[in-house]
Amino acid sequence: MTVGTSRPAAREGALVGGGAGTRAGPAAPGTGASGAAAPAIDPDDLPDGLVVADEHGRVVCFNAAAVRLTAVPRAEAIGRPLERALPLEDLKGRRWWALTDPYGGLAIRAGQPERNLLLPGNREVLVAARYVREEPLGPVRQVVVTLRGTEARRRTERSHAELIATVAHELRSPLTSVKGFTATLLAKWERFTDDQKRLMLETVDADAGRVTRLIAELLDISRIDSGRLEVRRQPVDIAAAIGRHIQAHTARGQSPDRFFVRVRRPLPDLWADPDKIDQVLGNLLENAVRHGEGTVTIEVAPTGPHDDEKGTAVTVSDEGPGIPEESMGRVFTRFWRGSKRGGTGLGLYIVKGIVEAHGGTITVGRGPAGGAQFRFTLPVGAPAYLS
Repeated sequence: MTVGTSRPAAREGALVGGGAGTRAGPAAPGTGASGAAAPAIDPDDLPDGLVVADEHGRVVCFNAAAVRLTAVPRAEAIGRPLERALPLEDLKGRRWWALTDPYGGLAIRAGQPERNLLLPGNREVLVAARYVREEPLGPVRQVVVTLRGTEARRRTERSHAELIATVAHELRSPLTSVKGFTATLLAKWERFTDDQKRLMLETVDADAGRVTRLIAELLDISRIDSGRLEVRRQPVDIAAAIGRHIQAHTARGQSPDRFFVRVRRPLPDLWADPDKIDQVLGNLLENAVRHGEGTVTIEVAPTGPHDDEKGTAVTVSDEGPGIPEESMGRVFTRFWRGSKRGGTGLGLYIVKGIVEAHGGTITVGRGPAGGAQFRFTLPVGAPAYLS
């Protein structure tokens, strides 16, 4: 890959295209391994900051991302010594280039791994460097530096911290109950009647179920985040699946009149993972029952002309207060719980991951009666052995 640019620095294209510390081999400059011309790439198109200094330590490349991250105009950086164009310090306030000495240090060094460094004004950036030599142990001909902002890493760290805090909080209550009741039963078994023992064991069973569900949610999140969520497609009768969930809610005390199901047939054949579709339906119906009000309406229909693919669309809406407009964009993020506390706030994040793993989409809006309305689509799909 060769990077081209219209800027005066003639070497800027070659030094980026060859990669830091690499050589293209026998192919001619500007060509790939097969001899065909490689596409030119402007350094300003790179998502990370790129700063390159020549064999004299003067900057010959300073791309747009580097300008944005350092707030140093390109014209002021080009031609200046690297340590002046990019005055980095470590977290202890020591000048970074004086410590690393890329041009005068050990000849066996190939660069510096990525680390947190400070720009003037205590602005933190992630910096990595590669020392380019024309031959092993030879003098440094180029120093290639990449810069990245720390916002994404900070968000990831906060997300991990929130996940740990949520898990610790959600586990503490049921495990305390399980430990307390089992210890009591073991110590005083003969003192309790059969009814009292049954009540305590039912409580232990329910709390153990909470722990099991939480662990299942964490495993789902891990698979979604790593792209390893497996979908085992089978024929699914989604209308029948909705009926089973409604029966479960009525068995737990909900009035059958609270649910209204509308199925617009004919529906296309649907191949999906039945267990994961049950998980999606269970979460959406639970949210509508717990946080909504009035009638919960579930509509199943073929996708319409505005949808990307042929398939099935399922809409779940209620007649409650709905979701505030300012919160619509955060509904499918981790730990979103709305105005009411309770739960881990992970359910809708998992729902979105499952729907997207099937190749579908999910949206949230306001229903006809003013409550929350969730709509997800599932393409027809088919298992690999039938395609």
